[in-house]
Amino acid sequence: MSDQQLTARGEATRQRIIDVATAEFAEHGIAGARVERVVAAARTNKAQLYAYFGSKDGLFDAIFFGSLDRIVNVVPIDATDLAGWAVRLYDEYLRRPDLIRLATWARLERRPAGLLVAETDRRDDAKLRAIADAQQAGLVRDGDPFDIMALVIAMSMAWSPVSNVYAATADEPAEEHERRRALLRDTVLRAVAP
Repeated sequence: MSDQQLTARGEATRQRIIDVATAEFAEHGIAGARVERVVAAARTNKAQLYAYFGSKDGLFDAIFFGSLDRIVNVVPIDATDLAGWAVRLYDEYLRRPDLIRLATWARLERRPAGLLVAETDRRDDAKLRAIADAQQAGLVRDGDPFDIMALVIAMSMAWSPVSNVYAATADEPAEEHERRRALLRDTVLRAVAP
């Protein structure tokens, strides 16, 4: 059904499934998520879910890869300001902790080592080119662009829902977030300086 044009009603049902399933997968993981709970909360049925997504794994893939695309679009890299990019990532993790949890479940249940996604599914080509260009311009330290990107992303996740030290929430005082943003900005600046 993914190749066919959906009616407005069909698109609304598909979106309800995605919204409910995003929360379900974020909370319970791939193995723990239940299609029965998704269809009940989305006010649809299994046949409709399978028609749109093919399987529970297909549903997770649609959500997970959609979340990867979203982060690229919502928080585009600026390799001339990797510190600012890290802060914007921090803010996005506060807004959408469910998306970080999805990536964590994918790591735990599907790809415990190596790249988070298969080589053919990577979304980081533009980021790597931008970092390499910034390196060539003398704005970013030498090193493998992938490693620089991984370092900045890891630093931006220091207080994310997957932190093994402290998981921040959007409900915390604004001063706390400003303090963390300032520390993150300064630390990334120092880490990537040429």
